[in-house]
Amino acid sequence: MKKFRICTVCLALCLVSITGISAQTAINPPETEISNGIIHARLYLPDRVSGYNRGPRFDWAGIIYDLKYQGHSFFGKWQDTYSPTAHDSAMGPAEVFDPLGFNEAKAGQKFIKIGIGALVKADDSAYDFMKSYDIANYGKWKTKVQADHVRFVQVLKEAEHAYKYQKCVQLKKGEPVMLITHTLKNTGKKSIETAVYDHNFFVIDGSTTGPGSVVIFPFKLKENVTGMSDYVNLTGNQLQFTKELRNKFVSFPDLTHGERSVYAFNVENRTTGAGVKITGDKPITKLAFWSSLKTFCPEPYINISIKPGQEFSWTLTYTYYTIPH
Repeated sequence: MKKFRICTVCLALCLVSITGISAQTAINPPETEISNGIIHARLYLPDRVSGYNRGPRFDWAGIIYDLKYQGHSFFGKWQDTYSPTAHDSAMGPAEVFDPLGFNEAKAGQKFIKIGIGALVKADDSAYDFMKSYDIANYGKWKTKVQADHVRFVQVLKEAEHAYKYQKCVQLKKGEPVMLITHTLKNTGKKSIETAVYDHNFFVIDGSTTGPGSVVIFPFKLKENVTGMSDYVNLTGNQLQFTKELRNKFVSFPDLTHGERSVYAFNVENRTTGAGVKITGDKPITKLAFWSSLKTFCPEPYINISIKPGQEFSWTLTYTYYTIPH
């Protein structure tokens, strides 16, 4: 029996080697599906052992890898390569919190990433979102799935910073609407001063980024915006790609130029006739943009300031629609 077990392990390792799939990525991540009869969404669930996203950058809750409405799909895999612990192991409306306590921490000490846990500062270099930081404390996660929503709760306790983070992805009854509600309670000794942004990895109908890829903002875009290259046209409040990106990237840090804006913009694929309006109940403090061949991503930021014992809530609303050809 022992020999059989050893041979089985050897065979599994050989198969992994032959197929080029690492043991780390071969595990099936936990997932679920929700629907309101109008929208159907599939989500990966947080899991420190086999979760799809176990990286040090993106909030582990609310990773939507597929969402369909009226025959159109809005999210999907956009990476050329994938590792569950990489900085880009996320899809859909994935969110990122700025780190807490990073600058104060010395090498070997911990800092906080909400939605992930307490991470270890490896050295004295500046924070780098592409860096692989070890996770020392995952906190405690609870996930509750219902027919039309998924509720996530993470509780983290550290000496100075502690919090209770609640997030719910819900499909609104009778409407083509998805709500993402958040409540963050500061249960620690220090104030929570951070910002959160939604990366919005849109992969609409599996199309590549190019003519037909449009973002409509609630403010007029300035002509002197840098980093746009000759792939993008700015007209009034619209950003539109003029040709396929191919192996290029388009990015810039802040389309609002430091000015606050209402949280409201539209993302459209006018080639396939699908769109989504995204609104929030808190103002945008910055709006970055990044795009590759397979995804285009408006990234709105919200500032968060919470004193000990207090909490902060915010809601994002995604309203899906079709565009007549």
